[in-house]
Amino acid sequence: MRKALTRLLSRFVGEERATASVEFVLTVPVLMLIFMSSFESGLLMTRQILLEQSLDQVMRDLRLGKVAQPGALAIKNRICARSIIFTDCAASTTVELTPVNSTSWTLPGVKTRCIARDEDVQPVTNFVPGAENEMMLVRVCVVQDAMFPTTGLGASLPLDGQGGYGLLAVSAFVNEPK
Repeated sequence: MRKALTRLLSRFVGEERATASVEFVLTVPVLMLIFMSSFESGLLMTRQILLEQSLDQVMRDLRLGKVAQPGALAIKNRICARSIIFTDCAASTTVELTPVNSTSWTLPGVKTRCIARDEDVQPVTNFVPGAENEMMLVRVCVVQDAMFPTTGLGASLPLDGQGGYGLLAVSAFVNEPK
């Protein structure tokens, strides 16, 4: 048995046919993993930049008084209108507005709550417009689906039950006196 196995293996030792195929089979999965991870990374960064930019523009409109009644729905709709790359933005976005204590300057300790798409009950978020000269902290979370949730970067992201990850954006402003 051993002699037959040795004879069979010795036949292939000097053989050079199909070496390109072996190299191809070994390198293509690695290259595909790198490609998919870079594509996922680029999409994630583009979404994050658009979320932060749209939040900054909406907060500027809010400070300038362009938002007539600044509620969570109005701010969410304005953010979604400026963020053109998000899928199902209105249903996957939470907006939280919380006053910051000006004596201790402690920020709210609870982490930003995102939409739980795989649950029926959604997280409760605070939306307190605040008083004059009060510093306000705005936190926005948008849940988006990963392009490749099972490979590369998509597999290492914290995903919800439906394959989505949360993008967070934070801003602060001071309520102007009337």
